[in-house]
Order: sequence, then structure tokens, then C-alpha cells
Amino acid sequence: MGRTKPIVANEYLVGLTDGEGCFHVNMANYPTYKSGVRVQLHFHIKMQEKDRPLLEKVKNTLGCGEVYFQKERRANHCQCYRYTVSSNKEIVDTIIPFFRKYPLQSVSKLEGFNAFAKISHLVHKGEHLTKEGIEKIRLLKSLMNKKTIGLA
Repeated sequence: MGRTKPIVANEYLVGLTDGEGCFHVNMANYPTYKSGVRVQLHFHIKMQEKDRPLLEKVKNTLGCGEVYFQKERRANHCQCYRYTVSSNKEIVDTIIPFFRKYPLQSVSKLEGFNAFAKISHLVHKGEHLTKEGIEKIRLLKSLMNKKTIGLA
């Protein structure tokens, strides 16, 4: 019997994502693409260098993605590692079902995830290959990762 890889509890992963996670959609103009725009989806969790073993546990828990060194160039910032899932297949097959089963608790992160999941669905259906689909994706992306400023 082989050794099992260390993991974290699913609920812990949800809390970690609520605090340190990011659902990101990158859109870049590429004239050679059918719609003129490349759409890339990413799920990240970024931690200090000393917490890299925790990111490895996250990777083991989800069974996908990679842990990367992320060089920090800003003064007074420590070096970091980032757990990243960028494969559309892994996002559709693993990340979205995981967070549907174990919902995020913060409203802002949950709203961002829901927009991310809708964008992923549009990409999966091939709508990112049309100008109309790109506009739908841009609208959904505008709802993601909003910062609330000036809470009274």
C-alpha cells in the first residue's frame, strides 16, 4: 500500500480560497483568433514562500493544477508561491464542481466564482469564438473581483 499524499479538508480549502484565492479571466487581443480575443481562465491561491507545503496540499486535495514560484519585485514584499489551475478541462471537471459542492462563504468571492463559472460554460460551448460571445464574457468579467471602497 503506497503512502497517501497530504491533503487539507474541503471546508478548509473553501476558507483559504475565500481569503487568498482568485478566479481570474484574462482577455487579450489576438488578431489571428476567430473572435480577435483570446480568453484564458485561471484559479489561483497565492501564499508566502514558507507556506508552499500548504499549496502542495491544496494541489493534492484537488488533484490538478501546479504550484509555481512567483518572483516578487516590489520592495518590502516577501517571495511567494502560487497554486494555479489554468486548464479549461480541469476548471470544468474539477474546480467548478468542487466549489458548487462546497460553496464559498464570502459574498464577493461567491459572486466572482458564479461569473467565472458562467464564462467557463460560454467558453466550453465555443461562444468565445464569436464577437457576441466575447461581449457576454466581457460583461460577466466586469462583475468579478470587485473591490468595495468607502464602506460607511
